[in-house]
Amino acid sequence: MDFASKKCVPCQGGEDPLERQKVREYLKKLTSKWRAYDNYTKIKKEFKFGVFGQALEFVNEVGKLAEAEGHHPNIYLHSYNKVIIRLWTHKIGGLHENDFIMASKIDKIKPTE
Repeated sequence: MDFASKKCVPCQGGEDPLERQKVREYLKKLTSKWRAYDNYTKIKKEFKFGVFGQALEFVNEVGKLAEAEGHHPNIYLHSYNKVIIRLWTHKIGGLHENDFIMASKIDKIKPTE
């Protein structure tokens, strides 16, 4: 399954979050090291950049992607060159396929600076 080729579909709520085994399966399909946490209800990844400008550009590109997909991660810029992205679907209190679609698309963002 190529998550990056899919589009996030608005979650209406009332759906069950992905079960632990499905989360593990989906994590293996991502091309990088996203990690599950909070009892497999969320995923996160830290990105490290050479300079502040690259980290900031990355944050802005993630923001544009989030708006285009209608799925908004928590984004933390810290230590001048590190960005942590945390994903989960708030309406269902856990993970949905949309979170893995976003993770896959975020992995494709490359700062130019």
